[in-house]
Amino acid sequence: MQPIPEWTNIDVEMFRTEIAAKNQPAVLKGFVNHWPAVKAGAQSTVALCDYLKKQETGLRSEMFIGSPDIHGRFWYGAEMRGFNFERRPETISYILDQLVQHIDDPQPPSLYLGSVPVSKFLPQFLAENPMPLLPPSVEPRVWIGNTVRVQTHFDTSENIACVVGGRRRFTLFPPEQLRNLYVGPLDFTMAGPPVSMVQIEAPDLAKYPMFGKALDAAYTAELSPGDAIYIPYMWWHHVQSLSAINVLINYWWDPHLAFAGSPFEAMIHAIMAVRSLPPDKRAVWKEFFSQLVFEENGDPTAHLDMNEKGVMHAMSPQLAAHIKGWLLHALSRK
Repeated sequence: MQPIPEWTNIDVEMFRTEIAAKNQPAVLKGFVNHWPAVKAGAQSTVALCDYLKKQETGLRSEMFIGSPDIHGRFWYGAEMRGFNFERRPETISYILDQLVQHIDDPQPPSLYLGSVPVSKFLPQFLAENPMPLLPPSVEPRVWIGNTVRVQTHFDTSENIACVVGGRRRFTLFPPEQLRNLYVGPLDFTMAGPPVSMVQIEAPDLAKYPMFGKALDAAYTAELSPGDAIYIPYMWWHHVQSLSAINVLINYWWDPHLAFAGSPFEAMIHAIMAVRSLPPDKRAVWKEFFSQLVFEENGDPTAHLDMNEKGVMHAMSPQLAAHIKGWLLHALSRK
């Protein structure tokens, strides 16, 4: 696998024009070394835990708890029925105390608290540990756990993830590797997005022979506290925590038309309405999508006056609201 390129001394202009514009992953080396949270972790893991516990509001969020024998791999249950872990609402203090309790345990339970909104759970963190590359409207989220693995998945947004405590290994795959990643169920997942069915640490290439091509196209990096990583839109990523206590802050944002709705949900609708058609009819709709959605031959409305474009107008919040209303009405009739 190729190493992810490293960047230093990053500012907003460099990030916008030299990093994000390339749509390629990047390690922002030492980018948040100055954060008080990172400095607390440099003193000791206990100091980092105390720093976070003093700031938390006491709210509960969903925690994943797995037995020691899953070795940090949160996954489906036997025969794809349920999962191999339980979910339980717990506070940040609770998981931190559990992590400290098991810090020297050679076979600890697998513990994971993820995607927790910082503004609600650690509001003081925002002021003390700012993200200068993004607008304040981008909500940071905190992820806490021990030596666990987040299975290969994608996000429908761009992402900056900052390592506060512990070490993490990231493995990234370009979106075009979808065909080689052997995606699991789209609607039955651990935490939202679908995942690759291949265990990246020990891939079964007899069962998943094309995964070798995905590995040839993969990028990898191991991050220390203070490092950050930029994960471009829809890049698949596998994250392995390597320390007994790991803390990460990430920022998801979509610079495009978020008000227009989810392309993933639109795809699910297309699966329902189009995928089961006979091949000749599917081919017709493939042409419609190619021309009207993906504009493979340019603007399909170039011959129309502005007042004739209807839903094909340039997208706006008002037009998006109109289309959503039309879809709700159409679906309710069926």
